[in-house]
Amino acid sequence: MNVKQLTTRLMQAIIVLLGISLMTFMLTYLAPGDPVRTMYAASGVMPDKETLEKTREAMGLNEPFMIQYFKWLSSSLQGDFGTSYSMNKPVASILMSRIGPTLWLAFFSLILMLLISVPAGLLAAVRQNRFTDYFVRGISFLGLSIPNFWVGLLLVYFVAFKLGLFPVVSMGAGIDKMVLPAVTLAFAMSAKYTRQVRAAVLEELNQDYVTGARSRGLKEKTILIRHVFPNALLPLITLIGLSLGSLLGGTAVVEVIFSYPGLGSLAVSAITAYDYPLIQAYVLWIAFLYMLINLIVDLSYGFLDPRIREGRKIYEKNA
Repeated sequence: MNVKQLTTRLMQAIIVLLGISLMTFMLTYLAPGDPVRTMYAASGVMPDKETLEKTREAMGLNEPFMIQYFKWLSSSLQGDFGTSYSMNKPVASILMSRIGPTLWLAFFSLILMLLISVPAGLLAAVRQNRFTDYFVRGISFLGLSIPNFWVGLLLVYFVAFKLGLFPVVSMGAGIDKMVLPAVTLAFAMSAKYTRQVRAAVLEELNQDYVTGARSRGLKEKTILIRHVFPNALLPLITLIGLSLGSLLGGTAVVEVIFSYPGLGSLAVSAITAYDYPLIQAYVLWIAFLYMLINLIVDLSYGFLDPRIREGRKIYEKNA
């Protein structure tokens, strides 16, 4: 990706982010509920109508929609997303306190998923239409059929409550508190990626270069690890990037089940409390993450696949 293409992508990302910010602000503006009442209710106080009206005036909630939006956008560009109605703290500091646990959970889940799905997918492809292949496909189909919240509840009941191997509630620091949420997230992802790895490896095994490598006497293990697997991995990079974006945005259901202090449970709390500044900042965070990860994935293709690099050089030379 040359400088011109990178600049174009960045401009497109900025336009999309502006559109998302406008839509998010408009939806929260039109949403039912009174944020001022919510703010006072969170502090345990319910003032009279005159005080409520003065507070709305002071917060600028009586101003026209576009004026409110541009003031909020100007502050957001400077890193000030306002003050949480329900927690009475700066939104930016609340998000920053939840990003760390979410990052750890996301990467731990991805590592578990790759440790399960890559060997299982390779094994199923190599043993195509044998017992091992049918067994792996059956387990992956079962994993895709079971919802995350049910897996989480089963783990809470049997592993945490009955066996006592891990804490039931995942509040606080420590890798032991992250195991059950990560296993829950990795279970469904492993089922999907196992099938993707299997399909990608089977497609590569039918390519002419594999036939040529076999005719030259290369071992099947060498062909699989050094030639087939690197080529099969490329189509999965986009899916991994999207999964990482979802995990970094927070997986609300799993985080709520385990009381995990991540962005997903924060978003649920913000929606329940009509905490509009927190909701707006959360949506912008997710949108920014998705675009950043997609951009990184696009840039990585050129480094991982020499064919893409050569194709871009030929295109730029003839353009």
